[in-house]
Amino acid sequence: MNDVLVQVAAFLNDEIITSQEAAGGCIAQSSIIRTISGKTYFLKQGFNNGMFKCEANGLLEIEKANCIRVPKVIMVEDEFLLLETVQEGRKSTRVMFDFGRDFAKMHMFKAEEYGFFENNFIGSNQQINTHKEKWDDFYFTNRLLYQYKLAEKNGYVTKELESKFLKLESQISNILEGSEEEPCLLHGDLWGGNYMVDENGKGVLIDPAVYYGHREADLAMTKLFGGFSSDFYQGYQDWYPFQEGYNYREGIYLLYHVLNHLNLFGSGYYSQTMSLLSQYV
Repeated sequence: MNDVLVQVAAFLNDEIITSQEAAGGCIAQSSIIRTISGKTYFLKQGFNNGMFKCEANGLLEIEKANCIRVPKVIMVEDEFLLLETVQEGRKSTRVMFDFGRDFAKMHMFKAEEYGFFENNFIGSNQQINTHKEKWDDFYFTNRLLYQYKLAEKNGYVTKELESKFLKLESQISNILEGSEEEPCLLHGDLWGGNYMVDENGKGVLIDPAVYYGHREADLAMTKLFGGFSSDFYQGYQDWYPFQEGYNYREGIYLLYHVLNHLNLFGSGYYSQTMSLLSQYV
């Protein structure tokens, strides 16, 4: 038994009898552990950079909104995160409609400033959450500019990309004009692999990159890889309608995640980055 399992067993005061690799989690090593008392837990390990404590803090923040389920945090240390297991249920029209509604309710949980009390992670890249009063300032500086500078460091910035990005800097306020809202609680990285449906037919959010921002940033991410039915968006709209002009702004929010994928996975995301920039400059 490795050191992590020894620590977990001591904390639980329960003997671990099996540890089986679990699907999901393209970054961390995930497993289901079973104890002699018959309980099961979900264990994530493989990093020692503060990522797991940030994930735990994000789950706890979403839990505060009291409107959508997240796995309960059992134990967290620098090198691992222990969560309750969630029994998977089946998606249906009603389930996805309700999930969209509950996600909208989470977006009504507000804060005074954009950002979060700590920086966290988007994938394995750092996500900067320094508080700012204005959304366009926060989004450009902490999201787009940070990823652009990382892309420069990684050697992905061409003259063409540089030219378009410099033009974007002067246009960002105009692009986002008219969509101002109070800072709301965001999952931060909601694609199809970062939610589940539980045994009671309720949506469950996992692997968050939490901060307080504009809800359109969360909604745009759901479009990047699919996985969300029209019923999800209808449920959301019925509770908290999209603002006018959202479809135009969607690409500017996708740009952050595509830049992040460029930095994480390489030049295969370059053409998509340029395509999104070309929508605005």
